[in-house]
Amino acid sequence: MEAIKKVCFYGPESTGKSTMAKRMAEHYKTEWVPEVSREIVSTNNFTVEDIIKIGHAQTERILEQTKKANKILLCDSDLITTQIYSQHYLKVTPPVLFELEKQIQFDCYFLFDIDVPWVADGLRDLVDKRKEMFEVFKMELDKRNIAYTLVKGSWEKREEIVKEEVDKLIA
Repeated sequence: MEAIKKVCFYGPESTGKSTMAKRMAEHYKTEWVPEVSREIVSTNNFTVEDIIKIGHAQTERILEQTKKANKILLCDSDLITTQIYSQHYLKVTPPVLFELEKQIQFDCYFLFDIDVPWVADGLRDLVDKRKEMFEVFKMELDKRNIAYTLVKGSWEKREEIVKEEVDKLIA
């Protein structure tokens, strides 16, 4: 049996990750994993316990959906993202998040650029910190020596970039 390739759509808020994950799952007739934190918290006023719960839930969902996926699993978040937001909002990163990070190996990372309009959704609140947050996301990949493909440009261009890389991955 062929191993399922795992793809992470990664980057700061309001860059099109969720929309792209869903669209690509439809295109490739496979499963996708949403940003599970949105099912657990409804404000950015959360606790360390909440962030640990989010970390476990995101990991479990990815492992669960890997069993159902067709060749590829598209993920709209990862544990690095959980760590970044934990550090940003709570000024602490629970060590368990690093342990959970080790449980999932992604075959491909797409870093989404901030060159698209920011859209408010009730939870997003970092419109004035987009550049700073993009740099934090990029730095975390660089620190881990994780290769990534930068996704930028129009929505059509973004889709083209993703499809090209995913097609190579599953060829």
